[in-house]
Amino acid sequence: MKKIMIISAMFLTTTAFAQKFEIGAKAGVNISNFTGHSDWQNAKTNSLVGFHAGGFVSFFLGNTFAIQPEVLFSSQGAKYQDATHNENLTINYINVPVMLKLRSTSGFYIEAGPQLGFKISESSSSIDSLAKTTDLSIAGGIGYHSKIGLGIGARYTAGLSKVGDFKPANGINPNFKNGVIQISLFYTLFNSRK
Repeated sequence: MKKIMIISAMFLTTTAFAQKFEIGAKAGVNISNFTGHSDWQNAKTNSLVGFHAGGFVSFFLGNTFAIQPEVLFSSQGAKYQDATHNENLTINYINVPVMLKLRSTSGFYIEAGPQLGFKISESSSSIDSLAKTTDLSIAGGIGYHSKIGLGIGARYTAGLSKVGDFKPANGINPNFKNGVIQISLFYTLFNSRK
């Protein structure tokens, strides 16, 4: 009898705790470009398609608000073009956004929060040491989260810190920022949406 009571108490505690958070995985498409480089004299950039993938935990503050830290691999950058050649300037980050989410009972939500990125690799043949090791951004988005845990979201991340880590040369100034549109599919466990 004592064992049954202990097991029941553990089950109830676990269930109560599980109703206060969700664990999820997400993946999707990035559409990125560099912003704030209008003073580049001999070069321009266009949007680059990449991807992101990772996981998150949502901690709920009542039924309406949640704080959602995430860890995402993100491939982003821009298509670079000057008078002599074109290339993809790709920067791979581990991004750590912390989003504040406002949820409705219908499943729709809005979100906003800061993001810190850590560069893990880059690809550039025309610019040495293309990007700094860290990147600070602010993000905002919308989405829909179903009761069974499936969801879709769209987010824009605007860079706050400059990306470039090189000396100005050939009319290119390193004082540009990341701009990324993300479209994600995600799935959660321990679904807490009322």
